[in-house]
Amino acid sequence: MVIRTFGWSFAVTAVGLAVAAYFWGATGFGIVLILSILEISLSFDNAVVNATILKKMNVFWQKMFLTVGILIAVFGMRLVFPLLIVSLTAGIGPVDVVDLAFNDSKTIDGMTYAQHLDEAHPAIAAFGGLFLLMIFLDFMFDDEREHKWVGPLERFTAKLGSFDVLSTLIALVALVVSAQTLAPAHKEGTVMVAGVLGLIAYLGVGGLSDFFETHGELAHIDDEDEDAEEGAAPAKAEGRSGAKTAQLAAGKAAFFMFLYLEVLDASFSFDGVVGAFAITQDLLMITLGLGIGAMYIRSLTVYLVRQGTLDDYVYLEHGAMYAIGALATILLVSIKWEIHEVITGLVGVGFIGIALISSIMRNKRIGHVPGQNSEAKAGAGV
Repeated sequence: MVIRTFGWSFAVTAVGLAVAAYFWGATGFGIVLILSILEISLSFDNAVVNATILKKMNVFWQKMFLTVGILIAVFGMRLVFPLLIVSLTAGIGPVDVVDLAFNDSKTIDGMTYAQHLDEAHPAIAAFGGLFLLMIFLDFMFDDEREHKWVGPLERFTAKLGSFDVLSTLIALVALVVSAQTLAPAHKEGTVMVAGVLGLIAYLGVGGLSDFFETHGELAHIDDEDEDAEEGAAPAKAEGRSGAKTAQLAAGKAAFFMFLYLEVLDASFSFDGVVGAFAITQDLLMITLGLGIGAMYIRSLTVYLVRQGTLDDYVYLEHGAMYAIGALATILLVSIKWEIHEVITGLVGVGFIGIALISSIMRNKRIGHVPGQNSEAKAGAGV
């Protein structure tokens, strides 16, 4: 299972580090390796969140996520997207931006590419912060969620879930406060527009996915057949015995889930891209290092789905969502104050670690053995 799932990641790592050593020597090898580790540490919680969505998609779209999705993640989100952001926010033509990015000594308006990207940070943080904040708020206000991790808090927020627009209202208030109190001088409008675009991206892509999922864009697959398919979650992950029918998103529903995952990945990748420039100014090194890391996050996501890990350790999703809420807050706060990437990474890993420990303790309490069919459902919530 490990080799089958992580095989491409291992291969890409070997090739990527070999390329780094060939073109940049031992220094380049070390930098690319560090960047890979940076990306994995910052995006570990992203893998858990991705897995909660990916397990709803059929085998074809799971494979698309691991193949086409990784190309979008590496070249789109970590190379083209930052170039596009700099071009739009600095008013620089695409050709000049590319020249600026690949020429460390070149400046436009007295600033290098890294400085222009840093200048665009308020807009980037507002977009990503609002997108991630909406994910967190909708999770907290979900009144149909079976398991509760932080019981009193989640039971209270679940009661508020009947007020459908509450998450949007809170996000808009957070955006207005951020724009008025955290945005640099003359950038209040930029922060507002970027935040609204993040909100539109969430509501648009997520809404379309829910719409097509609700209107029957589902594939019915027997659990026994799922076990035979490479990308499908095994029946044991559902805690069921015997052949039953699972409903996995296909067609338009899965397509918009796929887009949702890519926007989510972009929101998570911002801190890694910006933080990478503190290590090197070489855009090719950054793309190579972050690309290797992104490959492992993709493989880890698929591994979690195939192993049914989220069903065996039920609070992992909660931990990831709390990490998303923390990251959304960090992004909005970073509009004004710089927050080191190490803090961001530790917060995400910390929530996941605590959630894993809580899940293990729950399993021992109810007698659930991960990896085996179990009917034990008592004591699921806290």
